[in-house]
Amino acid sequence: MKEAILWGLLLGCLHGATLPAKSNTVTPSFTRGTMTSTTDSFTTVTENFVINEYSTGRSYTMTGTNIKWDGPPRQGANYRQAKPGAATSFSETTLVPGLSSTTNLTRTTTIQSTTSSISVFTQ
Repeated sequence: MKEAILWGLLLGCLHGATLPAKSNTVTPSFTRGTMTSTTDSFTTVTENFVINEYSTGRSYTMTGTNIKWDGPPRQGANYRQAKPGAATSFSETTLVPGLSSTTNLTRTTTIQSTTSSISVFTQ
């Protein structure tokens, strides 16, 4: 029985080895189709701004209520209460050349982008 199987296997291999290989042309069976694709992307952009403002001149400012003085308002003038004991406010500011202010800003922007495409094919 084993001998018969071995002879059958051997003859089958010899028969397959002596015949040429053949193939048939395959033609797709579809006639049309579509493909749709959507891509979403998110981008986060963080911007840091440092704004330095400089003064190139000199300025003097005086403000207040219930204040009097002699001559023009100036640094070192003799400022005093116009009505002693009454409500009083007083402020003087001298700005000299150089850095006058610094502003730090941080801005974060998130950008969403969606791309959709469709491909149509026919035969």
